[in-house]
Amino acid sequence: MPNHRRIDYYFSLISPWSYLGHAALHDVARATDAAIDYRPVRIFDLFAANGGLPLGQRAPARQRYRLIELQRWRAARGLPLNLTPRYYPLDIALADRVAIALAERGEDPAGYVADAYRALWAEDRDLADRDVLAALLAGRGHDTAALLASADGEAAEARYRRNTEAAIAADLPGLPGYVVDGEPFWGQDRIEQLQAMLADGRPPLRGG
Repeated sequence: MPNHRRIDYYFSLISPWSYLGHAALHDVARATDAAIDYRPVRIFDLFAANGGLPLGQRAPARQRYRLIELQRWRAARGLPLNLTPRYYPLDIALADRVAIALAERGEDPAGYVADAYRALWAEDRDLADRDVLAALLAGRGHDTAALLASADGEAAEARYRRNTEAAIAADLPGLPGYVVDGEPFWGQDRIEQLQAMLADGRPPLRGG
């Protein structure tokens, strides 16, 4: 039955796993009548706090296995995904803060976030380029100038920091992370478990 619970959605546009889970997460939210709270995170700060490593610092075997898993999930989710996008790595902070600015203005970030993921991971577009971000926002009918100005502001940066602190406190080792009533689900491959929790309405699990 509908339960009107909230999913805290921790992500960064630089994460291919966040991209792969985005549409599936929204399918689950619609199926379970759950709300999504968008919480972009500084992913490298999260790694530093909770034991993760940036891609280039991982063991070669882990880097190779990541490529296999990305191909598996690309097929499973039926999404286009460039394993070696032209503009990666990049400074993703402004693109992430645009999603924060949208939410702060009471506008749904879902369309922009979906377009931005696709731009980076399927279309070889540079999300560090303000003109690219402006085009994505304009394509959704948003007030481009106002949103970019908000994304540049201290309030958006402060929210970015708080989101990161909350993700660390939730014991998420990486992204994406989905948290419901304090129970963390790490990784887009946990979306089905997230759906099961929301569908049966069980209380959240605790780690101790």
